Amino acid sequence: MKLLATTATMLALGLAQAQAQSCEGNFSVVGTPMLTGLTYKTWDSIAKRAPAAVLKDLAAAVSAEGFADIRIDKATSSVLAVQETSGSGRPQTLRITARKSGGGTRVDAAFVVQQGQVAPEAYTRAALCRVIDGGRG
Repeated sequence: MKLLATTATMLALGLAQAQAQSCEGNFSVVGTPMLTGLTYKTWDSIAKRAPAAVLKDLAAAVSAEGFADIRIDKATSSVLAVQETSGSGRPQTLRITARKSGGGTRVDAAFVVQQGQVAPEAYTRAALCRVIDGGRG
């Protein structure tokens, strides 16, 4: 019985740690550099704020990161933006969504670069997390 209680406690602690993981810890990259497009993504939770309020602040944070053509799509609860920094004329896209989650809002960020393009992973992680932090108000 003691082993069962210890196992249950360890599982509960592991679940709490997974739920408390930070924006930086949630970061991932999908795709093969130079061969396919890449999607840099992460997420985090913002406590005690409604998605509509978070969305407005996210748009301001996206602007501060140098993105253009910023649009708020209230129907999908998202901020959409583009960035063209390579001189190639091939835009990189950013989509941030804010959805109700418990007593707050879950924010997901996805930055997509086209085939043949890459973005510095550490900088991209930090920039996406700065945008999400901007939603905290």
